[in-house]
Amino acid sequence: MKPLKPSLREKKRYLHIQGKSLKKNIPNAILDFIGVLGMSEVGLNFIKDSENFCIISINRNMLDKVRASFCVYSKKIEVQKVSGTLRGLGVISSKK
Repeated sequence: MKPLKPSLREKKRYLHIQGKSLKKNIPNAILDFIGVLGMSEVGLNFIKDSENFCIISINRNMLDKVRASFCVYSKKIEVQKVSGTLRGLGVISSKK
């Protein structure tokens, strides 16, 4: 099977998010605002999570809808920074 061309791959954005119990609140916020079909289009992946912050990756086209879902959600979920690369977030350091 041939690999996908770079132009056909899904473009990702990485979000640094702060809040409490993010592992369950993030999917709930997206499901409440966008719905099941929107959740599948988001392509949510948890890169790194801890008690107070989390790094997720989402589809670039759904960035505005995801940020809006965090604003509307009843619990406090705050987006600190958005980047196209993990290194751009400055949270995960690269080892050489």
